[in-house]
Amino acid sequence: MRYVENSTGVLKKVMLARPEHVHLQPINVISQKWIDEGNQVDVQACLREHQEFVDAYRENGVEVHLAPTRRDLTNQVFARDFGACIAEGYIMGKFREPIRFGESEVFENELKKLGIPCAVRCTEGVFEGGDFWFLDNKTLAIGNVARTDEAGFESLRRGLEPLGYTLMRVPCEKANLHLDMCFNIAAERVAVVCKDALPGFFLQELRRRKFELINVAQEEVFLHHCNLECLGSGRVMSFHSNAEVNAKMRALGLTVIDVELREILKMGGGPHCMTFPLIREK
Repeated sequence: MRYVENSTGVLKKVMLARPEHVHLQPINVISQKWIDEGNQVDVQACLREHQEFVDAYRENGVEVHLAPTRRDLTNQVFARDFGACIAEGYIMGKFREPIRFGESEVFENELKKLGIPCAVRCTEGVFEGGDFWFLDNKTLAIGNVARTDEAGFESLRRGLEPLGYTLMRVPCEKANLHLDMCFNIAAERVAVVCKDALPGFFLQELRRRKFELINVAQEEVFLHHCNLECLGSGRVMSFHSNAEVNAKMRALGLTVIDVELREILKMGGGPHCMTFPLIREK
């Protein structure tokens, strides 16, 4: 069985977690802003948004596996971050923020139930799944932003190179949180990027690979305008308020599925952060 070999093949199965116990935590600049303004999230609004998200996946032929939630895991809705999935199985990451440590056990138990093997484990430093991207089936871009450090990168490299993968470290300013907040592959050779947030060598690499780049401003990173999920076959999951990016993707011929996400975004993540891919076709 081959699980996930790329960023753009047809997405067949994902794991999500319902936002049943969400609560703003001061662990990123987005949630900190809402806390500073005296706000909290509306759990029922988050649940309504998430159900629309689940329904959109299912309506587009994607099987959704819902992981169990725990009351103490307030950020579990961002199922992407505990690790990553490659052709051989899953990569178990290591969270930086203690409030998220318990998510690893929950998701790992689910993957065992699903019969998906652990291919590589981060044993040193920290690594979170929002920093993981396939550039091709054997080249991986790994963000070095706020939640993945150099020790975590080296731990992944030692585990993945024997499997034939080449890793590229992509450093960005920590305020960007994860690489998927300022870089996202929306479709084959189409990426939404914040050029001001990404290093020059990485932008050059994307151009060398003939990517069409849709640029967003730095302030739009914090509105999640890069945070999308590719479904394959020219389809991409976005959200209504990402109007300008959605229009540019449609102008390139992509089918944009834009769900209603507002309340969940206050937590500091978007569609890509909420989605752990389990099976994606070549």
